[in-house]
Amino acid sequence: MLGIFIAQIHYMIEEKESFLKHDYIPLLQKLAPDQKGKWGKMDGQQMVEHMRDVCKLANGKIVLPLLDPDPVKLAKSRRFMMSDAQFQENTKVPVMPEEPRPHKYSSMQEAIAKMEIELNDVFAVYAADANKTLNHPLFGELNYEEQIWYLEKHVRHHLRQFDLVD
Repeated sequence: MLGIFIAQIHYMIEEKESFLKHDYIPLLQKLAPDQKGKWGKMDGQQMVEHMRDVCKLANGKIVLPLLDPDPVKLAKSRRFMMSDAQFQENTKVPVMPEEPRPHKYSSMQEAIAKMEIELNDVFAVYAADANKTLNHPLFGELNYEEQIWYLEKHVRHHLRQFDLVD
Protein backbone atom coordinates (compact mmCIF):
# COMPACT_ATOMS: atom_id res chain seq x y z
CA MET A 1 0.00 0.00 0.00
CA LEU A 2 2.81 2.45 0.87
CA GLY A 3 4.49 1.59 -2.42
CA ILE A 4 1.36 2.58 -4.34
CA PHE A 5 1.19 5.89 -2.46
CA ILE A 6 4.86 6.64 -3.18
CA ALA A 7 4.34 5.79 -6.87
CA GLN A 8 1.34 8.16 -7.00
CA ILE A 9 3.37 11.00 -5.43
CA HIS A 10 6.22 10.37 -7.86
CA TYR A 11 3.79 10.47 -10.79
CA MET A 12 2.28 13.73 -9.51
CA ILE A 13 5.73 15.30 -9.22
CA GLU A 14 6.54 14.20 -12.79
CA GLU A 15 3.30 15.81 -14.03
CA LYS A 16 4.09 19.06 -12.22
CA GLU A 17 7.67 19.03 -13.48
CA SER A 18 6.46 18.43 -17.05
CA PHE A 19 3.97 21.30 -16.80
CA LEU A 20 6.72 23.66 -15.60
CA LYS A 21 9.19 22.51 -18.27
CA HIS A 22 6.88 22.29 -21.29
CA ASP A 23 3.58 24.13 -20.79
CA TYR A 24 4.29 27.15 -18.61
CA ILE A 25 6.35 29.33 -20.97
CA PRO A 26 3.99 28.88 -23.98
CA LEU A 27 1.12 29.99 -21.75
CA LEU A 28 3.04 33.10 -20.65
CA GLN A 29 3.75 33.97 -24.28
CA LYS A 30 -0.01 34.53 -24.75
CA LEU A 31 0.00 37.24 -22.07
CA ALA A 32 0.18 40.95 -22.90
CA PRO A 33 2.64 42.94 -20.77
CA ASP A 34 -0.01 45.44 -19.70
CA GLN A 35 -2.81 42.90 -19.21
CA LYS A 36 -4.56 43.25 -15.87
CA GLY A 37 -5.42 40.18 -13.84
CA LYS A 38 -8.80 39.18 -12.44
CA TRP A 39 -7.43 40.22 -9.04
CA GLY A 40 -4.37 41.94 -7.65
CA LYS A 41 -2.40 44.95 -8.82
CA MET A 42 0.27 43.38 -11.04
CA ASP A 43 0.07 43.56 -14.80
CA GLY A 44 1.22 40.65 -16.98
CA GLN A 45 4.88 41.64 -17.15
CA GLN A 46 5.07 42.43 -13.44
CA MET A 47 3.74 38.92 -12.73
CA VAL A 48 6.38 37.35 -14.98
CA GLU A 49 9.09 39.38 -13.27
CA HIS A 50 7.66 38.36 -9.88
CA MET A 51 7.84 34.71 -10.93
CA ARG A 52 11.47 35.26 -11.96
CA ASP A 53 12.18 36.23 -8.35
CA VAL A 54 10.21 33.21 -7.10
CA CYS A 55 12.37 30.96 -9.29
CA LYS A 56 15.53 32.68 -8.02
CA LEU A 57 14.38 31.84 -4.50
CA ALA A 58 13.83 28.22 -5.58
CA ASN A 59 17.26 27.96 -7.22
CA GLY A 60 19.13 29.60 -4.34
CA LYS A 61 20.12 32.89 -6.02
CA ILE A 62 17.87 34.80 -3.61
CA VAL A 63 18.16 33.83 0.05
CA LEU A 64 15.56 34.92 2.58
CA PRO A 65 15.27 33.87 6.21
CA LEU A 66 12.38 31.83 7.56
CA LEU A 67 9.77 34.39 8.66
CA ASP A 68 8.11 32.38 11.42
CA PRO A 69 10.00 29.42 12.89
CA ASP A 70 7.05 28.35 15.08
CA PRO A 71 6.93 24.58 14.40
CA VAL A 72 3.12 24.40 14.59
CA LYS A 73 2.62 27.24 12.09
CA LEU A 74 5.38 25.88 9.85
CA ALA A 75 3.79 22.41 9.81
CA LYS A 76 0.42 23.95 8.94
CA SER A 77 1.98 26.00 6.13
CA ARG A 78 3.78 22.96 4.74
CA ARG A 79 0.58 20.87 4.81
CA PHE A 80 -1.12 23.56 2.74
CA MET A 81 1.84 23.81 0.38
CA MET A 82 1.81 20.06 -0.30
CA SER A 83 -1.97 19.90 -0.69
CA ASP A 84 -4.10 20.40 -3.78
CA ALA A 85 -5.63 23.52 -2.20
CA GLN A 86 -5.14 26.67 -4.26
CA PHE A 87 -3.70 29.96 -3.08
CA GLN A 88 -6.51 32.40 -2.38
CA GLU A 89 -6.99 35.41 -4.63
CA ASN A 90 -5.15 38.49 -3.31
CA THR A 91 -2.99 36.44 -0.95
CA LYS A 92 -0.72 38.85 0.92
CA VAL A 93 2.87 37.76 1.39
CA PRO A 94 5.09 39.60 3.88
CA VAL A 95 8.12 39.56 1.56
CA MET A 96 6.20 41.30 -1.26
CA PRO A 97 5.76 45.08 -1.47
CA GLU A 98 2.23 46.47 -1.26
CA GLU A 99 2.55 48.06 -4.71
CA PRO A 100 3.95 46.16 -7.72
CA ARG A 101 7.47 47.00 -8.76
CA PRO A 102 7.94 48.87 -12.06
CA HIS A 103 8.94 46.76 -15.06
CA LYS A 104 12.58 45.74 -14.85
CA TYR A 105 12.87 44.62 -18.48
CA SER A 106 12.14 46.49 -21.68
CA SER A 107 9.73 43.89 -23.08
CA MET A 108 7.59 40.94 -22.11
CA GLN A 109 9.75 38.68 -24.28
CA GLU A 110 12.85 39.70 -22.33
CA ALA A 111 11.05 39.20 -19.00
CA ILE A 112 9.90 35.72 -20.03
CA ALA A 113 13.40 34.80 -21.27
CA LYS A 114 14.96 35.94 -17.96
CA MET A 115 12.34 34.03 -15.96
CA GLU A 116 12.87 30.89 -18.06
CA ILE A 117 16.61 30.98 -17.29
CA GLU A 118 15.87 31.04 -13.56
CA LEU A 119 13.27 28.27 -13.86
CA ASN A 120 15.74 26.08 -15.76
CA ASP A 121 18.32 26.78 -13.06
CA VAL A 122 15.93 25.31 -10.47
CA PHE A 123 16.12 21.99 -12.33
CA ALA A 124 19.90 22.31 -12.81
CA VAL A 125 20.62 23.08 -9.13
CA TYR A 126 18.79 19.99 -7.94
CA ALA A 127 20.14 17.80 -10.77
CA ALA A 128 23.64 18.69 -9.54
CA ASP A 129 22.77 17.80 -5.94
CA ALA A 130 19.73 15.57 -5.44
CA ASN A 131 19.95 15.97 -1.64
CA LYS A 132 19.96 19.76 -1.72
CA THR A 133 17.42 21.75 0.27
CA LEU A 134 16.85 25.49 0.04
CA ASN A 135 15.01 27.72 2.46
CA HIS A 136 11.67 29.27 1.61
CA PRO A 137 10.64 32.16 3.90
CA LEU A 138 7.15 30.72 4.50
CA PHE A 139 7.62 26.95 4.12
CA GLY A 140 11.14 26.30 5.44
CA GLU A 141 13.69 23.96 3.90
CA LEU A 142 12.44 22.48 0.64
CA ASN A 143 13.89 19.57 -1.30
CA TYR A 144 13.46 19.15 -5.06
CA GLU A 145 10.03 17.52 -4.93
CA GLU A 146 8.72 20.13 -2.50
CA GLN A 147 10.10 22.96 -4.65
CA ILE A 148 8.37 21.53 -7.73
CA TRP A 149 5.10 21.11 -5.82
CA TYR A 150 5.29 24.70 -4.54
CA LEU A 151 6.37 26.24 -7.86
CA GLU A 152 3.62 24.53 -9.83
CA LYS A 153 1.04 25.68 -7.27
CA HIS A 154 2.35 29.27 -7.42
CA VAL A 155 2.55 29.25 -11.22
CA ARG A 156 -1.03 28.02 -11.59
CA HIS A 157 -2.22 30.67 -9.11
CA HIS A 158 -0.90 33.43 -11.38
CA LEU A 159 -2.01 31.70 -14.57
CA ARG A 160 -5.55 31.63 -13.14
CA GLN A 161 -5.15 35.29 -12.18
CA PHE A 162 -4.61 36.14 -15.86
CA ASP A 163 -7.16 33.65 -17.22
CA LEU A 164 -4.52 31.44 -18.86
CA VAL A 165 -5.74 28.26 -17.10
CA ASP A 166 -8.91 27.23 -15.27
